[in-house]
Amino acid sequence: MIQDTIDSLCDSAGLLTLKYHWQVILLSTILCSVIYEISRTISPLLFPKTFQFFKGYTPTNWHVHVVSTFHSILITVGSIYILCDGELAKNKIFGYSAWAMTIYSISCGYFIWDVIMAIRYIKYQGITMVCHGVAGFIVIFMAYKPFINYYGAIFLLYEASTPFLNFNWFMDKLGWTGSKLQLVNGILLISVFFLARIVVGLLMSYYLWIDIYAVRELVPLSYCIIYGIANLVTSLLNIYWFGLMLRMLRKRFPSSNNKKA
Repeated sequence: MIQDTIDSLCDSAGLLTLKYHWQVILLSTILCSVIYEISRTISPLLFPKTFQFFKGYTPTNWHVHVVSTFHSILITVGSIYILCDGELAKNKIFGYSAWAMTIYSISCGYFIWDVIMAIRYIKYQGITMVCHGVAGFIVIFMAYKPFINYYGAIFLLYEASTPFLNFNWFMDKLGWTGSKLQLVNGILLISVFFLARIVVGLLMSYYLWIDIYAVRELVPLSYCIIYGIANLVTSLLNIYWFGLMLRMLRKRFPSSNNKKA
């Protein structure tokens, strides 16, 4: 009875494949909460000297970063597999892959959890994090039509740099700011960010719109507007953030010439 109702709602909304994956979305959202609670229990035991100085929102932010790290690692691996899927590549705009949509569903569940946390702690995270979560949710949700199951992996691949970004944040909290380990992590962060978000991201975005243009008569204008705005904004932000990362790395690890000066 419940499944019949869900099937009807999905079909009415034009999300034809959502009825096969809503369980994964729900489980993913629940799993994010479980990981968060596990971190709340284990992290203070693993890093007692660090947590004793945490105040206010900082402990919560630590646990949010833990969930983010788990999600980003899993989704990065999944996105690479999607881009290497020969069958899905045969129909990059309207093709459907059940296992690929399972990956999207895991990420969709995470973004639901992320939006809930961002709203709950909006005083600390700000409205931008709420908008980021909502935007990620909407873009992924449209894949259930199905639509660009292949190219949607571009947005997921952006998460490849997130583990290194989170590790950098963890090192600051652990008192490792300016260490050689943080320098290595910073170099990896910038390298992966540049490769995944700038090189691969812009190149695959170009191919995305080439393929959409080839079947433009079949693609609703609303789809193009939503993905066009999302693609343009994320591409510009990626370039902006990359510049910020370079400046941050220079400040934290000044060259020997700057030190002498």
